[in-house]
Formats: sequence, C-alpha cells, structure tokens
Amino acid sequence: MPPTPNTRPTNQPTPPRPLHLARWLFIASAALGLVRFVVQLSDREMLIDQLRLQQPTLGQDELDAAATGGTFFGLLLAAALLLVYVLLANRMAQGRNWARVLLTALAAAGILVGVLRLITVGSGLAAAFGLSVSPVDLAFGVVTMVIDAVAVVLAFHPAAAAHFRNAPTPPRPTGGS
Repeated sequence: MPPTPNTRPTNQPTPPRPLHLARWLFIASAALGLVRFVVQLSDREMLIDQLRLQQPTLGQDELDAAATGGTFFGLLLAAALLLVYVLLANRMAQGRNWARVLLTALAAAGILVGVLRLITVGSGLAAAFGLSVSPVDLAFGVVTMVIDAVAVVLAFHPAAAAHFRNAPTPPRPTGGS
C-alpha cells in the first residue's frame, strides 16, 4: 500500500518532543524576524530620511525609487532567510546534526547582535551616533533572543542528542562511471 501524504516513512524516526519544539521555535524566530523587518519597512518616511542623510544629492523621485527598491529587495531577502530556517529546522528534525549546528550558530549570532544592540541603546552610544532604535524594535529583538535561546537549549536536550545518535545516515551515491 503506498504511503499517504500524512504518513512518515518508516525509516525515519519521529523526533522527540524537545527537538520538535526546537524546530518550531527556530521557525517562529525566523518568522518573527520577518515580521520585525516588515514593521521596520512600514515606516517609509524614516527610510526616506535615512536615504536623504546618506545621499544628500538625490532628488525626491530618486529617493522614492531607492526606498521602493530597497524595500522589495529586503522583503525578498527576509523571505529567503525564512525559507532557509524552515529547511534547516526540518533537516534538524530528521536527525541531521549539521543542521542543528548551523541553526545554533545562527541563533548564537542573533543573540550576540541583540545583546550588543541592547548595550549600545542602553548606554546611549546609539544616540551619540545619531541612531534611533524604536521600543517596538527592541521588544522584537528581546523576544527573538529568548526564542532562539530556548530553541538551542531544546535542540541539545538529552532526548534530542539521542535522536541524532540514532538517526539513519543518508545513502551515499555510488561512484560508478
């Protein structure tokens, strides 16, 4: 009998609950990052002002075009990043340790950048350089850091570690020419 779309192949073990939760938390973190980016891009006036500061010789039509192009490119990039997170999280749930390590590195980098951002805003260094960070952006950053930290802890839970030890190795292509 052929497998139905909702059944899992028998050679692929079901991930333990901590790993399943870590998978969805990594995906949620990336989705929240996409929402955060959309919120940032929704302030078109702020984007135009930043462009005007960086390129004072541009006219209004050029500023509008640059803001539109930058917004579109940014949304494509954010959507691609979300897709990468989904693919990596699914590979991790299938027992691929390299995906777990890569997601951990991405989460650690995100946490580090978030902590540095909090330090620069809290110390007044951001304001000294003329950078403004909205409270909404800071809140998104803190929530994302917490989600990333919890996902990493769950990905390395002892039950998850056992899943990676017991994961079947993918078949290697034979080298016949």
